[in-house]
Amino acid sequence: MITINEHYLKLQASYLFSDIARRVTAFQEMNPEKNIIKLGIGDVTRALPQACVEAFHQAVDEMASDTGFRGYGPEQGYDFLRQAIAENDFRARGADISSAEIFISDGAKCDTGNIQELFSQDIIIAIPDPVYPVYLDTNVMAGRTGKYKDGRYEGIVYLEATKENGFVPQLPKQKVDLIYLCFPNNPTGSTISKDELKTWVEYAKENNALILFDAAYEAFIRDESLPRTIYEIEGAKEVAIEFRSFSKSAGFTGTRCAYTVVPKECRAFDKDGNIHHVHDLWNRRHCTKFNGVSYPVQRAAAAVYSESGKQQTAELIRYYLRNADLICKEIKALGYEYDGGENSPYIWIDGKRNSWDFFDLLLNSTGVVCTPGAGFGSCGEGYIRLSAFNSYENVAEAMTRIRRELG
Repeated sequence: MITINEHYLKLQASYLFSDIARRVTAFQEMNPEKNIIKLGIGDVTRALPQACVEAFHQAVDEMASDTGFRGYGPEQGYDFLRQAIAENDFRARGADISSAEIFISDGAKCDTGNIQELFSQDIIIAIPDPVYPVYLDTNVMAGRTGKYKDGRYEGIVYLEATKENGFVPQLPKQKVDLIYLCFPNNPTGSTISKDELKTWVEYAKENNALILFDAAYEAFIRDESLPRTIYEIEGAKEVAIEFRSFSKSAGFTGTRCAYTVVPKECRAFDKDGNIHHVHDLWNRRHCTKFNGVSYPVQRAAAAVYSESGKQQTAELIRYYLRNADLICKEIKALGYEYDGGENSPYIWIDGKRNSWDFFDLLLNSTGVVCTPGAGFGSCGEGYIRLSAFNSYENVAEAMTRIRRELG
């Protein structure tokens, strides 16, 4: 008989954002006249940069002729995009990353979820709490955890990010093999200094561990002293894989384009202690299970690095950060403590009550959708996350409603 992967049965009943969508839909059906403002899920709202739109159109026109048509592209991505990424996102920051170390994909969510396939079942995994659910759930699906008990999975080393440590977790007290880090952080909006990040790189080198570094929100960093890539840290190429996305920086949430950096020096080991290059393993997996991002989308992504593209994407970032500034100002005036917002599109608010209760209060009383912190882990209980991804007018209206309810 056909049997299932029973590790899926360990998963919680629904994915966090599916649960939020269900509650919002139910509220809307009961209140069809209510204008709901969504500051929960991190989906952008402004149009693609004009430079990307023009490149998109031009690439589609190329595909419309036999001479310009392109079929299957390279699974790793077209050289024109990989070279632009290497030059602008890394070499310009002093990080020696080559185009051959960059793999284009359809989303950082997919890559952070799929990368775990390269590693053995019995590795010890360290995951932050609170955390983007994909890191944890994909390892549950793969069978690397025990049962879910008292809000956590057995067999996982949880890296607690709390107000006391500035939402930057401390090094694990025990030896671990695979470490997930995300900065600027989703959901807390916290950032990490170069010195703090250096301690993680040194830990990974000393313990033959590997860091999976999610830098999907690096474009929102305003403080130039903060690292924009883990490869600004000496020795990181040997022990770290970095994930990036065009979703938030250039509005590609509906267009789908991202990339993962796997340096050729990056290493892992077999059971006998022999070194293997993770780059080769990921390339093999990528070529087998992924057919590449479409040519027009990659042309649109490459336009981000044109002079006009740089200006237009910078304007988008400023727009959303202006929203974040407004949220922070209003939340502070209401007397709530928060983190994030300064170098991140997310504001992590101490709600002074149960997370889902606060979610329901805001939804039912103000028509504003937030994300309950408890959905990100035990350390998220009591917090909510507000997103700056909406129009300025909607953010201003949302904060007016919240001020009336909570002020």
